[in-house]
Amino acid sequence: MEAHKLLAPLLGATLASTLFAVALLASGQNSTLTGTLAGQIVMEGFLHIRLKPWLRRLITRGIAIIPAFIVTVMYGERGLRIFAVKPGDSFHATKFAVIPLILFTNDRHKMGRFANSMGTKIIAWVVAAIILVLNLYLLYDTLK
Repeated sequence: MEAHKLLAPLLGATLASTLFAVALLASGQNSTLTGTLAGQIVMEGFLHIRLKPWLRRLITRGIAIIPAFIVTVMYGERGLRIFAVKPGDSFHATKFAVIPLILFTNDRHKMGRFANSMGTKIIAWVVAAIILVLNLYLLYDTLK
């Protein structure tokens, strides 16, 4: 990535690189926090699982971190590429959110009149299948 070079004429190369690194870190933290909070809300609201906040946070954060940890232990640096975002790998984290999202939005008991229609259900499951196949291919291609 060369985006930090856009700031270099204004701030100098060192400060531009540092600010870009801080912005990237903040963006990653924001994404992690958003995903964790969403997991907590799903556990408490949709699944009606009532836990102490510290235990709920431990579980939801564990669900996010444990797969990356296992792959890193099993495959080392090569395994980290599975979790790296590259230009062609835009479906990465989607696989963990798409299926629960479809299940929740298809449920008439939870969604009422806002539940998916049959046409939307079909399209959603086709898209989920495509995402799953692409991710399986990515995993195969990364580890071969």
